[in-house]
Amino acid sequence: MNGPRFKYLMLILCSVFLGVAALLGYLARSYDMPLSVLLLSALFAAFAVMLPGFWSWRQRQRLDRAVRGLIGAAEQISRGEFHQALVSTRSDKIGELEHAFENMRLALRNTTFTRNYLHSVLNSMTDAVFVTAPGGSVRIANDAACRLTGYGDDELIGKNLVTLLDQGDKLGPDPLQVARDTGETVLRTRAGQTIPVSFIGSTVATEDPEFEGEIYVARDITERKRAERRIRYLARYDALTKIPNRMQFQHLLQQAIARSRRSGQGVAMLYVDMDRFKEVNDTFGHASGDRVLEVLTERLTRVLNTEAVLGRLAGDEFALFVDSVSQDADEAGGQVAQLARTVLHAAGEAFHINGQEVFLTVSIGIALCPRDAENVIDLIRNADAAMYYSKQNGGNTYAFYSPEMNAAAVERLMLKSKLRRAVERDEFVVRYQPKVDLRDGRVVGAEALLRWRLPGHGDIPPAQFIPIAEENNLISAIGEWVLERVCMDFRALRRHVADPGRISINLSLKQLKQASFILNCRSVFERHEVPTRNLELEITETTLMADPRRTVQMLNQLHDMGLHLSIDDFGTGYSSLSALQQFPIGTLKIDQSFVRDAADDPADAVLVRTIIDMGHSLGMEVVAEGVESVRQLEFLHASRCNFAQGQLFGQARSIDELLQLLQAQQAGRPAFANLLPDAPAALQPISA
Repeated sequence: MNGPRFKYLMLILCSVFLGVAALLGYLARSYDMPLSVLLLSALFAAFAVMLPGFWSWRQRQRLDRAVRGLIGAAEQISRGEFHQALVSTRSDKIGELEHAFENMRLALRNTTFTRNYLHSVLNSMTDAVFVTAPGGSVRIANDAACRLTGYGDDELIGKNLVTLLDQGDKLGPDPLQVARDTGETVLRTRAGQTIPVSFIGSTVATEDPEFEGEIYVARDITERKRAERRIRYLARYDALTKIPNRMQFQHLLQQAIARSRRSGQGVAMLYVDMDRFKEVNDTFGHASGDRVLEVLTERLTRVLNTEAVLGRLAGDEFALFVDSVSQDADEAGGQVAQLARTVLHAAGEAFHINGQEVFLTVSIGIALCPRDAENVIDLIRNADAAMYYSKQNGGNTYAFYSPEMNAAAVERLMLKSKLRRAVERDEFVVRYQPKVDLRDGRVVGAEALLRWRLPGHGDIPPAQFIPIAEENNLISAIGEWVLERVCMDFRALRRHVADPGRISINLSLKQLKQASFILNCRSVFERHEVPTRNLELEITETTLMADPRRTVQMLNQLHDMGLHLSIDDFGTGYSSLSALQQFPIGTLKIDQSFVRDAADDPADAVLVRTIIDMGHSLGMEVVAEGVESVRQLEFLHASRCNFAQGQLFGQARSIDELLQLLQAQQAGRPAFANLLPDAPAALQPISA
């Protein structure tokens, strides 16, 4: 029952009770009613008087409970406790107040949930968030902001965000705006550390001036900056050697040329390429090859002065330049020649690879600016052409550029393109260089030499096209053709000569690495019915030492087939006596570089005699290559060398010419007996 209706009812009841009491009193006096009637009227009167008091007390009790409930609800709300609902059963003003309190509780609960949720979301972010007042003072900072800056939450609140920017006072009148415009800035932590961050800011959209301000989000980009620096470094510097790469070297060279133009001086560039570096990779692996490049870089960096700039252009190709050199060609040539000799000496020191001492050399090409070229591209190209000229002359030397060298470079490029079709067009021919027994001058075999008969250019020597073939992976196909051709020629010899001797074939490293090489060899020998005892495979020292375990297995299989094996160009590689003993080698061929001056140079003479004695002590035959004079032949004969071959015995012959030589010898006369010092006088040699 609501309040007003209950109040009206109480008034009616009081009036009724008072009326009944008055009526009973009147009847009792007027009609002399008994005492009980008087007492009953008094009781009704008393009840009528007490009823309003009771009603008033009851109302106060209800009001007190309602007020206490409101007070409790207010205290809960003040403590942020919004889970307890305020239930109201009143319909008066107190009831309306209770309803108002309940609505306020629900609104505050929703507001508090949203605030806590927002706080949780902000603290869950990995990016630092700063909410600032219009002046830049921090109002809110999430946990990531505290972790990033090293400040506590209470320390950040009220702190001006500008003070966290590294050198914020130098960023202009509005550092925060500058940071927003650039999207990046640097924060200084409490410990003084600087951290690069991406920086994004936006204005708080509100109509309430009290909540105006900015929101800034900062993300640590230290790793990104480090990666960017690494990328910029790798774009300009070689990752292996830590020196400028081709792009950076060209950039620095361009700057040097520009400076030299202004100062009236010149620039000298040296193009440096390692000789036979590919053999190092093939023999010891690319990891060892990389270490050689690192060591060479360290050596060159150590011996070059601070004015020289060294760069790696590609693979084993390096370049260096010096500016402020004289424009006088003779004066500049003297300065640069000394620099080139320094580089040759540094590169020529021994390299230690897998516990072995290896000696490598470099070829150097030199071009001068402005004499040879006035721009970067032409200067590098001309120095490169001069380098190839040095390499073609045996390496371990330097050469100054001349215009003719470019023509040679063009020719080399032309050869490279035409070599791919040489086998298809049947442009290769095999020539045979006789091998002479130094005991009696008899021809005991020959070495098969490959020639490229290019239409319109004549014969191209192997020294010109073999390196190109190796670079372009054509050497295996060419080697297979040579083996096929030699077997066909030997079969033709046997039709007319009882014992043609032993024919030697040069074997490349790529052929030896082929898994099917032995099967292919056996197939060719069987198809042409060539006895394997009449064939000899020549292997360079470098090839011999390429993967020795696998190589010795393959050579043992070839030896078991009956093939004779020899080491070609002995003395120019890096084998050792202990290594030689594990291979089934039957012959040592002394390189012509040692034979050339052996008759006149005591040092070379001792070296050649030592190789001969060493070969004999190991049970091997010894062949001297490149014999060109009778004095050399006499020296080798006196030194007990077994065989010799070279220009002294004539040019390399076609198969028909070799057949004529062997047929004449088969008639009874050793072909070159007259060249030996103790040959019988009665023997008349056959003309070579």
